[in-house]
Amino acid sequence: MAEVFIKQIRAFTVRGGGADYHDQEKSHWIDGQISTPMSKYPEYRAQRRSFGLNVLGSLVVEIEASNGDVGVAVTTGGDLGCWIIERHLSRFIEGKKVTEIEIIWDQMFNSTLFYGRKGIVINAISGVDLALWDLLGRVRQLPVYELLGGPAHKELNFYATGPRPDIAKELGFIGGKLTLVHSPAEGDSGLAKNMKLLSDMREKVGESFWLMYDCWMSLTVEYALRLANAGKDFGLKWIEECLPPDDYWGYAELRAKVPAGMLVTTGEHEATLMGFKLLLEMNCADIIQPDVGWCGGLTELVRIADLADQYRVPVVPHGSSVYSYHFVITRNSTEFAEFLMMAPNADRIVPMFNPLLIGEPLPNQGKLHLAALDKPGFGVELNRDLSFQRPFSH
Repeated sequence: MAEVFIKQIRAFTVRGGGADYHDQEKSHWIDGQISTPMSKYPEYRAQRRSFGLNVLGSLVVEIEASNGDVGVAVTTGGDLGCWIIERHLSRFIEGKKVTEIEIIWDQMFNSTLFYGRKGIVINAISGVDLALWDLLGRVRQLPVYELLGGPAHKELNFYATGPRPDIAKELGFIGGKLTLVHSPAEGDSGLAKNMKLLSDMREKVGESFWLMYDCWMSLTVEYALRLANAGKDFGLKWIEECLPPDDYWGYAELRAKVPAGMLVTTGEHEATLMGFKLLLEMNCADIIQPDVGWCGGLTELVRIADLADQYRVPVVPHGSSVYSYHFVITRNSTEFAEFLMMAPNADRIVPMFNPLLIGEPLPNQGKLHLAALDKPGFGVELNRDLSFQRPFSH
């Protein structure tokens, strides 16, 4: 087979209409009242878009090879991510062999250390990396999970994230993760409301169904412990991302003090192997939850998971649909995955990246069989009917 090279990389921004994961309709649960670091300000409490959750837009990356194949990936980053990719990272990508993913990642990361390391820069690197894996799969006519070494499971089991765990149970999921509604700024009455929601849901789903709380970086150690101790009576399985991502010391304290049997999880907004090494070495979490579109891409996610295996800590990626499914199904140490209920009322199963991607596989009765992932690359296509903006083409 003739060697295939990378011809061109293109970066686009997509906004609104659900095409951006963070920019749904105003009536969508994902933009409703959810406890956030900004909830201490009453004017930014009722909707997350009020403080700018939706300002960036989705970042779409296309990488075209010399044989005409195109790899595609989606993450968060908007115009800032486009600029970084087209004006800086492109020099490390174009002209390389499609197999040179490792050296491309290393050059992208090291060349951006002076202004990167986390945040938008790592999002951009993640998007490029995912598009490279998708391209390699298309060139070789193999699904990404085969490129990673093959499947460890014949199917994936899912828990569902959204405000209706009772419906998630009816749909066959193994558990339901609620978003914490009331923040520490709402005091004892807010905590009581959070517990009332949990107790009502426990009554609806029964004793054996998992219930968890996603706290989105918004708590203190003291409040998180109050939440954990109160939630124990209602079978709360874990509390997730309670503290700001950089508070490793707080996470270590929290994990040491929660009720016996309750799990502490985090990592959605952590990035790179070094960030997760801190979480692991400091005993911060029972489960780590990197987002493959934000942590450094699939290349870095594999490194993170290999390190986590040494600590016997499971890796359960945050959302991200097919971009994490191909990873999870190859890992013996990861027994389940997250499914984000992206329907506005969390009452039915819809693709996470709809309408941006076409062909996302969906769980049936809380499961996804290996055969659903058998297309080349990540097995999804970009919806070309949408409006894509390429603000910084080179």
